[in-house]
Amino acid sequence: MRLKRYQGNPILRPKVENEWESMLVFNPTAIYTNGLFHLFYRAMGVDDISRIGYAVSSDGFNFFRLDKAVFSPEGRLETRGCEDPRVVRLGNRFYMTYTAYSQVGVRVALASTTNFISWQRMGVIFPDIDNKDAVLFPEKIEGKYVMFHRPMDEKPLSIWIAYSDDLINWYDQRKVMAPEPGNWDGVTIGAGCPPLKTEKGWLLLYHGVDERATYRLGVALFDLKYPWRLLHRHPEPILEPEENYELRGEVHQVVFGCGACEVGGTYFIYYGAADKVVCVATIEKEGLLKLFN
Repeated sequence: MRLKRYQGNPILRPKVENEWESMLVFNPTAIYTNGLFHLFYRAMGVDDISRIGYAVSSDGFNFFRLDKAVFSPEGRLETRGCEDPRVVRLGNRFYMTYTAYSQVGVRVALASTTNFISWQRMGVIFPDIDNKDAVLFPEKIEGKYVMFHRPMDEKPLSIWIAYSDDLINWYDQRKVMAPEPGNWDGVTIGAGCPPLKTEKGWLLLYHGVDERATYRLGVALFDLKYPWRLLHRHPEPILEPEENYELRGEVHQVVFGCGACEVGGTYFIYYGAADKVVCVATIEKEGLLKLFN
């Protein structure tokens, strides 16, 4: 079972007239609310610093984008940029995890909003270690916030879980999934899109990297009540670089998903291709879940 690419890909390209996104646009997240798809993407311009742009769509394919970034670096931990956003809704607010990049290293950071334009920074999570690929679960589990993340000091790079009472202080960390040597995801893995709740479990779309540094997208299923418990890991990727815009770009042979929306029984999965453009692919929810029968 593979994702179906939108024939109009890429849906976003660098916009030369906007200096901040004139070189690269990639690694988008998305959320569907009030009949609209809201897309947040990493963008880079001539200054080589990552900012986050915003675009909106009524159909999930054709987007109107703002000419100004909605989230730009601030402070000493973001001097080189804000990277790879992931957004979920918790209560009446939307929360974005992102990677803060500076001379210090890479850190997981958190911000929130009610209108997608004005964001409130909430601070850095795990301030003392390099960490990235953090995704929040879209609801509390057993009264606690839950997050997948990827500490950079543990080799091989794997997916970990953590819990919190306040979204800032995290505890009960443990590794939940590791690379499988020799396979398409044998060198490095990391969480892609925030987990999707299904009747069978939490569906996680994740990226895997092989010995040739090719990035592919895979899928795994975790227990609804005990999200540290891996129930099933599909052995094959559901998306891999095949099209020219995925094979050649700033970084060759990359598909990197950060956002998925469920609308009318269909998953819309947004991904960066070759670290250069933004794309979308779809799959029927029923068909994807059949992988776990």
